[in-house]
Amino acid sequence: MTGVQVQADTATAGRSGSGMARRLRQLGLLGVSQAGVTVLAFLTQVLLARSLPKADFGAFMAVISLVTLAGPLAIFGVAEFWLQRFGREGERAFRWVRPSIALVVVTSGVLVAALVVWGLLDRHDPHGGDLRIGLAPIILSLVAMALSGSALQLQGAYGRLAALQLAPQVGRLLVAVLTLAFGLSALMVVLGYALVAAVTVAMSVLVIAPFWYGRATLEGHPPVLRRSTRPPRARHLVAATWLFLLGSLFYQLGMQLGVVVSAEFLSAESAAVLAVPMTLLTAIYLLPRIVYQQYFLAKLHRWSRSNRSAVLIAYRAGTVGMISLGLLLGAVVAIVGRYAIPLIFGAEYRTSVPVMAILALAIPLRFGSASVESLLMSGGLVRQKVLYQGLGSLAYLAGLAIAIPLFGVAGAAWATVLSEAIILVLFWSRAKRDVVAGADLPSWAEIRRMVLKS
Repeated sequence: MTGVQVQADTATAGRSGSGMARRLRQLGLLGVSQAGVTVLAFLTQVLLARSLPKADFGAFMAVISLVTLAGPLAIFGVAEFWLQRFGREGERAFRWVRPSIALVVVTSGVLVAALVVWGLLDRHDPHGGDLRIGLAPIILSLVAMALSGSALQLQGAYGRLAALQLAPQVGRLLVAVLTLAFGLSALMVVLGYALVAAVTVAMSVLVIAPFWYGRATLEGHPPVLRRSTRPPRARHLVAATWLFLLGSLFYQLGMQLGVVVSAEFLSAESAAVLAVPMTLLTAIYLLPRIVYQQYFLAKLHRWSRSNRSAVLIAYRAGTVGMISLGLLLGAVVAIVGRYAIPLIFGAEYRTSVPVMAILALAIPLRFGSASVESLLMSGGLVRQKVLYQGLGSLAYLAGLAIAIPLFGVAGAAWATVLSEAIILVLFWSRAKRDVVAGADLPSWAEIRRMVLKS
């Protein structure tokens, strides 16, 4: 071997090691941020559950769930659309930015106005109406966070993304601490959340501004000379985003609808019983979302066009790894939750323990489906993915309608597990047929070797 070859091999190895180290640092930043978001969100709910009367906490969580359900309608799939379009077109996708921001401004304004009007007209429950009015601005923060998160992913600015994710949770935790210290009412909590939402919107606008002006630097795309083009028409934008809208909406239905239905058809106390384990579940579900939605999805869109081996690695290693991690976390949650929930939230939430044990079964199902879902999205199967999510949501609605009258809050938990199982089976069967398509999957030794070289 010549000296030139040795130097070349050394340089290649150095670049490979550097690339791997960079990816690990990026994932590490997101992991630390995710851990922080999870811990802060959990502490916030604990403090609110201990500070507010159980009925007030249940009513508050029901409205928060309702507002979160409205989020996908306001975002209208634009955040996911940016990841897809920029991943495929690079800088040519800047032409979509201004029309898409105009779209979400309209949808957000309509939804905020609708929630405020509903709160003003619904005087048979003035307390619930006031909560809806006060929490309506959170819709704007959900939109701002989604768009700024996509913008930072596309730039590879994972440190800033981690900080942006933590900021609103820190604000909400501060509100919860003040509530515990000074005995604030639920309405004061709502005002605090609205203030945090306003600050979040302001921070996000600063992140999105370079995209508005077309000056952002994209990760993984060389700069090209952009020619002035006519902005896409609104109908073309809606046609491109509505599938992402439905996908996000179906996701949130599975996370939030049970609490809303429990509050409406059982009681605010029942909603509180379900909200406690759903809070834990929501925090845990953020892990696969951070890995795929906030790190790998933009990359998978690129790999689907140019790197078949990387897609096959993501299918095998990602799915097996996520399900295994989900099984481990599910077992821990079921066992530890039996003692932790009464200890942390208070003895009055002891009835949440069996509900948490049921919902723990959904964790490995959701982790597995999150892995396969990203492959369907990057593989041009968004329409099929959304169809399967819709079928899962229909099963969930049917499960709620049947199980809640029979089993109460536990019925909502079983409906959640059923819908997660259906979605995973449908996702996996489609990915195996159309993404893998009979290809020879890499062995674990090959996966290890290819990852180390990347």
